Amino acid sequence: MTDFDVIIVGGGIAGASLGAEIAAKRRTLIIEAEEQCGYHTTGRSAAFWLAHYGGPAVMPLTLASGPLLERGWPTGERSWLRRRGAITIARHYMELREALAASSRHAPLTEIERAELDRRIPGLRGGWDFGVDDPSCADIDVAGLHQACLQQFRRNGGRVSCSTALSSARRGRDQWGVEAGAKPLTASILVNAGGAWADEIARRSGSRPLGIRPFRRTITQLRIGQSGLRDLPLINDALERFYFKGEADNRVWVSPHDETPSDPCDAAAEEIDVATAIDRFQSVVDWPVEAVERSWAGLRSFAPDRLPVFGFDPASTLFWCAGQGGFGIQTAPAAAKLCAALLLGENPAVSPPQGKAEVFSPSRFTASLK
Repeated sequence: MTDFDVIIVGGGIAGASLGAEIAAKRRTLIIEAEEQCGYHTTGRSAAFWLAHYGGPAVMPLTLASGPLLERGWPTGERSWLRRRGAITIARHYMELREALAASSRHAPLTEIERAELDRRIPGLRGGWDFGVDDPSCADIDVAGLHQACLQQFRRNGGRVSCSTALSSARRGRDQWGVEAGAKPLTASILVNAGGAWADEIARRSGSRPLGIRPFRRTITQLRIGQSGLRDLPLINDALERFYFKGEADNRVWVSPHDETPSDPCDAAAEEIDVATAIDRFQSVVDWPVEAVERSWAGLRSFAPDRLPVFGFDPASTLFWCAGQGGFGIQTAPAAAKLCAALLLGENPAVSPPQGKAEVFSPSRFTASLK
């Protein structure tokens, strides 16, 4: 039997970032069901840092994470951000009201008229006459960030066991007994960082699931008969029907902004979603599509109120680090620091919204689950 202080179930960005924060203080093991960490959502994300994304409760975590990502947290080797900028476009001015309402002194937005849109988005079709500019938007080097978290975790004594699925876990008087892989394991704290599998991990741990559901998001890479696209801003639809960004001189990544309920699985792009993405893209710009080079899908998992779940389950002492939706990577540094403080019983270095960690606590679901 192998003893640990903490066992983290899941080696994606949630588990790896939390591990990077606590490994120096607790004997920690990450167990990952796949052959490599980050195989599912983390490894398929077209992540960008966008201050307003996720809503007002998530925005403080995003703003706190921005400088950390810029400084190369957790290793400090280089920045994980590449400034791109974003433009939200609309056919009617009133469609921009939510984007404009999100503007703040931390991330101010600027209205753009048609002439400026034509300069910033060559080939923009008629009818898209209104826009909002967000210069703060930046690409995130997801692979680099994830690997840096795992490196920091290992450097501080953490261990990673891949191809090790959690079979079951039961809480004894003062520790968890964990069945995963060939050897039984024990730990004082069990962390549920299972992403799309978070509710299933709760069931296998004898805990009540919280209603965290995965949703499929599709991206396709197109080769375009148009050059100079690498630095194209992220283009968002005000009604959330598409987004696209430049990936190379004549290539773009396009998403139909789908959010299709799914079982936890190895998600794959559906032909209809790829076709929808291309159709919506071509309704915005007159760039000819020369080829569909590749398409993929990932699962974004949300709690019922679409806020992350961070903290100890009041009924089982399972620690939840799940439900990060589509903003898990852009909030990873601050979320990891917050979760580490909650797990270790320390004062959070990052203040959650309204100064109350309870906004993310799993206890907020207790009444509705009775």
